[in-house]
Amino acid sequence: MSQTFPSPSTALVEPAARASGLTKTYGKGETRVTALDAVSVEFARGRFTAVMGPSGSGKSTLMHCMAGLDPVTSGSARIGGVELSDLNDRQLTRLRREKVGFVFQGFNLLPALTALENITLPLRLAGRRPDPAWLDTVVATVGLAGRLAHRPTQLSGGQQQRVAVARALVSRPEIVFADEPTGNLDSRSGAEVLGFLRDSVRELGQTVVMVTHDPVAAAHADRVVFLADGRLVDELHEPTSGAVLDRMLAFEARGRTS
Repeated sequence: MSQTFPSPSTALVEPAARASGLTKTYGKGETRVTALDAVSVEFARGRFTAVMGPSGSGKSTLMHCMAGLDPVTSGSARIGGVELSDLNDRQLTRLRREKVGFVFQGFNLLPALTALENITLPLRLAGRRPDPAWLDTVVATVGLAGRLAHRPTQLSGGQQQRVAVARALVSRPEIVFADEPTGNLDSRSGAEVLGFLRDSVRELGQTVVMVTHDPVAAAHADRVVFLADGRLVDELHEPTSGAVLDRMLAFEARGRTS
């Protein structure tokens, strides 16, 4: 049976993504590890959320479960009105292709393709043509107008990540998940990419969820949620890098004394 996605009018009342009691475990018996422990969190539409926590806190696992890349053990993970656990592999693939954009630490560009071809590749794989006006808007937002004919080897790391951001945006996804998107970039290029993600939220109405360990990166978000030991432990609205760093240091101190 095919999966029916909510219409835009229906989806407007839903958060872009939501976890309810989401638990993820690996292994069994004595080797069982709980990566996420009954996490409940919503990601509002048109907002930029950063997910932070110490190493091993479950932040990347949360992103993978929410994006449908990793099945949940129990609880619920939804994109819009769609419960991911109700979907078979084919339906999950379709949902990720049509409703989700991804930006990873590695740029994941095909070296034989130009920047433009890399940007539009997901649409072509789905048998869709890009909307020329929207493509122009995305390219302008990430500052790539003069680089579209270049191949990845002809681009700097920052420019390659801009291509990856544009590729994530070009299909107008419900939500973009970014996993340490500035991890391979110098501070200047990283700041540019974060600025483009910020602009995609402010100017294009995009929803972005970013996993990061960097307080400066998190300060570009509207909201930061903090994980520790697989649990949601705090959140911060309109963050500054100083406030984020203070929270992280407090969590690390608490972990050393527990």
